[in-house]
Amino acid sequence: MSDELAGEGRHERHLEKAIALAHENVRQSGGRPFGAVLTRDGEEIATGVNTMLATGDPTAHAELEALRAAAGRGALGGRGEYVMYASGHPCPMCLGAMLLLGVSAVYYAYSNEEGRPFGLSTAHVYAELAKPAAERAMRFTHLPVRVEGIDPYEAWVAAQSAE
Repeated sequence: MSDELAGEGRHERHLEKAIALAHENVRQSGGRPFGAVLTRDGEEIATGVNTMLATGDPTAHAELEALRAAAGRGALGGRGEYVMYASGHPCPMCLGAMLLLGVSAVYYAYSNEEGRPFGLSTAHVYAELAKPAAERAMRFTHLPVRVEGIDPYEAWVAAQSAE
């Protein structure tokens, strides 16, 4: 089997696990149907399921839960290629976190279009973010307030230099 075909099989196996996690989340806890598997260099380092309903935390998406699990075990921050496998199309919040981490690829099984009839699509959020800031429903304003003697950015630089 070629490396490319072997890679495709690996991707499918990780997606199958993400789907199984999503299914179990619904069956066992009544959670939303989302699961995720995070890998580094092809090896699974963490999984997560959507726990929004159980925790009341709107950021408790499967992908973020996988990132949190990996971080909690010290599995993030090292060199390597991170890949996320998600049962559903990741939302912009999860995409942002993955971009900040340096995830190089995302594979997902169910599209926003497939989730739409079930109320499980975030396409509307992507559409809102695609608008110019002045046209978005949420007001987003830069208000450059400064406090004399307090500069968190300068404090950051000083703390980094002290290490």
